[in-house]
Amino acid sequence: MVQLIDTHSHLYDEAFDEDIDIVINNALEKGVTKIILPAIDSSTIERQKKLSASYPDIFYQMIGVHPTSIKEDYRKELDVVYNEISTNADSYLAIGEVGLDYYWDTTFAHEQQTALITQIEWANKYQKPVALHVRNAYTEMFEVLEKHSVDRRGVLHCFSGTLSDAKRAVDMGYMLGIGGVVTFKKNELAKIVAELPLQNILLETDAPYLAPTPYRGKRNESAYVLNVAQIVAEIKNTSLEQVAETTLQNAVELFGI
Repeated sequence: MVQLIDTHSHLYDEAFDEDIDIVINNALEKGVTKIILPAIDSSTIERQKKLSASYPDIFYQMIGVHPTSIKEDYRKELDVVYNEISTNADSYLAIGEVGLDYYWDTTFAHEQQTALITQIEWANKYQKPVALHVRNAYTEMFEVLEKHSVDRRGVLHCFSGTLSDAKRAVDMGYMLGIGGVVTFKKNELAKIVAELPLQNILLETDAPYLAPTPYRGKRNESAYVLNVAQIVAEIKNTSLEQVAETTLQNAVELFGI
């Protein structure tokens, strides 16, 4: 059996309240032995910590404020999260997920950038990589990263940019998070994956969102990272074992697991 890491999964979400033990067993049966939990904001900290404590050999945690949680009171939100990382820094292997999301609304675009820069400063202070959420804002994201470099770099989670964006990110030292979208028909992501070395790729699910084919439209879960790995192997014309081994090593090197 191959060994896989789901580098981005919200299994503390309420969608899993009724069957989390089954979901975890499903993942283990598919060879998914490590799962990284990205934060959303202060409202998810305790749920995330509780799940991680229940399965300490499986889960690793990130901490941060998601860009869509940046509103008028974002500084209070940042203060709560900073208090958590400043008192429990060793409990978190990365700052994430953080970033820029201009898909639905740009009302707080400036505040999102300010919050991102602040959280990059945290990453550098505590020597953590970052997990970046980027949607309809790749130009702006690269501008921020060029002015405010992340010492330990990180990953562009759920990559949705162009091939040019992908190459730019890789040239800057970032990994690309590849999830269920790569299994969809007529998607551009498959073409991008075909152009990139496996050494620049991490596998993820973003559960409970973006379930891969043949589960599209249903609740996603960490076991399905195997489906992503299988499609990546087909795209790269290589073995599942090679994809698993390389992406596992990528995650170990980036996150220090």
